[in-house]
Amino acid sequence: MKTIVVNGPCRLQGEVTVSGAKNAAVAILPATLLVNGKCHLENVPNISDIRAYIQILESLGSKIEYITDNELIIDNSNIKTTKAPYDLTSKFRASYYLLGALLGRFGTAQISLPGGCNIGARPIDQHIRAFEALGSNVIVKHGNVYANSKGLKAAPIFFDVVTVGATINAILAATLAEGVTVIENCAKEPHVVDVANFLNSVGAKIKGAGTDVIRVTGVKALKQTSSYAVIPDQIEAGTFMVAAAATRGDVLIKNCIPRHLEPITAKLTQSGAIVEEFEDSIRVSMDSRPSPVNIKTLPYPGFPTDMQPQFATYLALSTGSSMIVENIWESRFQYTAELIKMGAKISYHDRTAMITGVSELYGSPVTSLDLRAGAAMIIAGLMANGYTEIQDIKHIERGYENIVEKFKQLGADISYSESEE
Repeated sequence: MKTIVVNGPCRLQGEVTVSGAKNAAVAILPATLLVNGKCHLENVPNISDIRAYIQILESLGSKIEYITDNELIIDNSNIKTTKAPYDLTSKFRASYYLLGALLGRFGTAQISLPGGCNIGARPIDQHIRAFEALGSNVIVKHGNVYANSKGLKAAPIFFDVVTVGATINAILAATLAEGVTVIENCAKEPHVVDVANFLNSVGAKIKGAGTDVIRVTGVKALKQTSSYAVIPDQIEAGTFMVAAAATRGDVLIKNCIPRHLEPITAKLTQSGAIVEEFEDSIRVSMDSRPSPVNIKTLPYPGFPTDMQPQFATYLALSTGSSMIVENIWESRFQYTAELIKMGAKISYHDRTAMITGVSELYGSPVTSLDLRAGAAMIIAGLMANGYTEIQDIKHIERGYENIVEKFKQLGADISYSESEE
């Protein structure tokens, strides 16, 4: 079993380049299915979720050519089936974007109920309601989702809750639908905007992405694109920002969009870190234990839930008590048990965690319980005295490209190791 071993404490220093956004790429790849032709994508992260999506697309009939590890051409002119393999789509959450894309172009789709990190209930009822509003019949049975339509037509869509996945799926389904679809109470995350920008680059007519209301004017067909670059990963950038402060380091994070990172910047600054913003990079430095801060996770532009575990780890060495309220996922504090093994003082009830800062953490065998918790365990290992061995790193590899190598470049004593079960 492959693990990640960190020998701490480590002080991070130097430069690191952020990869393409996982959450954007896992939506843009299936969005290419709406194009009866080739799509040239750049800045695609080389992570396991993307490799799984490539397998799914190839099983449907896509022809995919890698130019580099992060650049590829997808040809969807010969799709042979709209039934995605159960064993692949059941493994990760973002497989549900196949529904909107296949339904939008072919009028039919079948996937398994999507899997993903165990951070709480993640229903797809809002997705289904959007498809049904556009004229599709959707049935869920035997662990599969079946969607069929004789022709999607524009309709008003209002989400009961702000949901990134359903917002993107509604856009995908409405892109080729007849008429103007108005989608309200939309998610505003950067990757929602990136998906809309990609679709507009191939001939879609989408307005309002990044606001509460999105209008999609259906077109008859989309065109091939010369090239489209996925935006930088907001959460990877944030992870390195927190890691720099947590190790009392000095790191320049390149290829990022500072505007997307404002909630993280604000809390780091409040904790005592120095954050300098440039056009496409951010520098974070810190020379002391952090001051305690309180955090409430919220949909964008609020503090991102995907940065909550990393920031809680950082606050474990604060000079006082901090409170984190998790408003997105009800089961996202499971990782705190791993931090407690390392000497952290954390208690939580329901959606609220209390963190009392301690003077030091110590290395321990820990488990990566989900993607962002795994990143938090790496940060904890960098902060701790001694060796930290992180198991179940498959979760980490789902969303971070070359993460061990990137931390090594910053001076971390980190490596992969093969260990027995």
